[in-house]
Amino acid sequence: MTMEAAAPCRHAGAPPEEIVERVSQLIRGLAAEDEILSRHGLSVDEFAGALPMAIEALRGRTSASNAQRREFLRNLFTAMLDKKLISALAVPKYGADTVYRLTVDGFGDIAVIQKGCPDGAHSSRTWEAPEWAEETYLWWLCPSLKSHPGEHVVKGVNRLRKRFFSDREGELDGVVFHNELCGTAERICPKASSSITINGELVPPPCIYVMPSRSGDGPDWNWKGEQTRVFPEILLRLFGVPSESANAYIGHIGFQERANSIATRVTANYGPGRSTKFRS
Repeated sequence: MTMEAAAPCRHAGAPPEEIVERVSQLIRGLAAEDEILSRHGLSVDEFAGALPMAIEALRGRTSASNAQRREFLRNLFTAMLDKKLISALAVPKYGADTVYRLTVDGFGDIAVIQKGCPDGAHSSRTWEAPEWAEETYLWWLCPSLKSHPGEHVVKGVNRLRKRFFSDREGELDGVVFHNELCGTAERICPKASSSITINGELVPPPCIYVMPSRSGDGPDWNWKGEQTRVFPEILLRLFGVPSESANAYIGHIGFQERANSIATRVTANYGPGRSTKFRS
């Protein structure tokens, strides 16, 4: 069972690692191609001197797209507010920790911590559950096409497992893998038929995984998906999924104590009778 089975979606046409390396070699090799450089009005020295700044400029454009990803999440939560699924929304200020505060009448406040790709240490281990939150979630906005979504999720879960069994305070109620690529030709989503329009863009329901609770001594922690949470059902209602059908779209992460190790199960549900899972 491969890691990509931890999520139902796949990337279409993502270049393999060997192709990426060839492109990298090509760029580095241009410094020795006098004829090509001269056709573009550049000398070898000019190319070598400007290359680092050109790479930084490209990174700057990527940073701009990061701002668009942040806007994606803000727009989604605003849609929840407009639909009265939440009663209040506090968005993070620039420079502050990227934590959204969603208020649900009759329940309390939910913290959503915005992160990037889950296989990065910062995106899976560097977080704090706010004291005011009744539930806390990591929302992974991952633009990378290097690996399929399920592989990203499993790498993040492996980092979360280390923290789960550590002495560090703070507990997550779940994680979400979802960004503006979901449902596009680059990241094909089997839930696309349930997409809604947000700011003129079609957005499918997210991949939601409920985390286990630390309470209890094992040997099973949410191994069969018995843990329930409040936020996933509310989030799915934005996409027209009724409460009685929500479990068919809510995945889970479970841990199980073995003789000499801890096993992990990641299950993604993506509709009635449809699921995919990874186990290690």
